[in-house]
Amino acid sequence: MQNILIVGIIVIIGIGGFLLLQPAAEPMVDDMAVVEQVEVVSEPMADDMGATTPGDIVETAIATPQLSTLVTAVTQAELVATLQSEGPFTVFAPVNDAFAALPPATLEALLQPENIADLQAILTYHVVPGAVMSGDLVDGMEVVTVNGETITINVDASGVSINGSANVAMADIETSNGIVHVIDSVLLPPTE
Repeated sequence: MQNILIVGIIVIIGIGGFLLLQPAAEPMVDDMAVVEQVEVVSEPMADDMGATTPGDIVETAIATPQLSTLVTAVTQAELVATLQSEGPFTVFAPVNDAFAALPPATLEALLQPENIADLQAILTYHVVPGAVMSGDLVDGMEVVTVNGETITINVDASGVSINGSANVAMADIETSNGIVHVIDSVLLPPTE
């Protein structure tokens, strides 16, 4: 937990300015009533040559207050190292309110050590191999997630949604190892 706090502080200091200097990403959904404004606070990380790059997926999530529940879940599921690896990955990242909308006690149960496999299955259902920008998405596109299940991309005049239910509230957040699209619902893999 102390390591996460240290990484969080470093990330906030290290990558906060990056997004402040970048043009703001346009939300893909006009109706933002479900998802309040998502604030991505990020600064570039300087390499040995002084060049700057954005933080990785986990560092970006840690620096984004509205993704704190996702960070907790990723940590509990032991997926931090995976999402900090080279990738690239595309993550459909649910905001805190999305987790709060789950049935009572569901998240609490998923965070228990004995349910790590279920939590990993749900979280990896939000991850797609490769860097997929919003401009690459087409209506009806089916994409296989890291957990092996398929999600369906829906694109229409109101924006982009996943499986017809999770709306993309903020798209194309670039990280050093992929892309993050913030969504307003938790995606649940199909049950057998």
